[in-house]
Amino acid sequence: MSDLTQLVATDLGIGLGLRATHYGEILDRRPHVDFFEILSENYMHTGGRPLRVLDEVAAHYPLVMHGVSMNIGSTDPLDRTYLRELLQLQRRCRARWISDHLCWTGVDGQNLHDLLPLPYTKAALRHVVERVRAVQDLLEQPLVLENPSTYAQFRGDDYTEPQFLAELTSATGCGLLLDINNVFVCAQNHGFDAEAYLRAVPWEHVVYCHLAGHKVHATHRFDTHDRPVCREVWQLYRLANELGGPRSTVLEWDADIPEFARVHEEARKALRHRGRPAVAGGTS
Repeated sequence: MSDLTQLVATDLGIGLGLRATHYGEILDRRPHVDFFEILSENYMHTGGRPLRVLDEVAAHYPLVMHGVSMNIGSTDPLDRTYLRELLQLQRRCRARWISDHLCWTGVDGQNLHDLLPLPYTKAALRHVVERVRAVQDLLEQPLVLENPSTYAQFRGDDYTEPQFLAELTSATGCGLLLDINNVFVCAQNHGFDAEAYLRAVPWEHVVYCHLAGHKVHATHRFDTHDRPVCREVWQLYRLANELGGPRSTVLEWDADIPEFARVHEEARKALRHRGRPAVAGGTS
């Protein structure tokens, strides 16, 4: 099994989500991008151009994999066929790690096509721990899980989200994909302190970070990935770097996608916020 410590220590730099609208630019010009994150499902059960592009991009750039279909929090049996296909894809493109979301996406065999929140209870923790261990045994490597964006909370939670993440990572040795935008969106939606959240994160398990933009509506903020990163999220990203040290970072832009140069420019803003590490729990 791969070593989580090695994954955490591997700073790939500032990466972008690989999107079809930018294929031509990337293949023709080979821009200076540190690495790309692929959406795993875009390259499964397909052939032709997507896989040809993937092979060429993989020949020139480091890749990491990010999925939306593992359904790690569901009560349905784990889809072992899907997991084996994930591993085959990783071997094909030599991705450094495999990530997905701490959520559930369906039940009773029905895919609800959304990333739905989990209750942060002791029973849910036991359930997810068992499933993460099984996934890691099959993949023979640490699974990397992303903190979700949520728009509702459960009554009767036994843990805050950072506490749940700490318990989960301690019990399984899995990694974390810390989405800074999701932290801010949830803090605004649910009324908690985003900086306190970051100070409670188990940084020894954080493999990489996500940055993205979101929309503001009358009652909630929505994680839409369709605009630049807001000032408050950049401030949190700076604090994250101070607390945990630099981590590989991906900018996500998934709707109303502008030209490649604009997305790349937005991603490179992250370089301004990479400071010297501080002791977690200290002042920023």
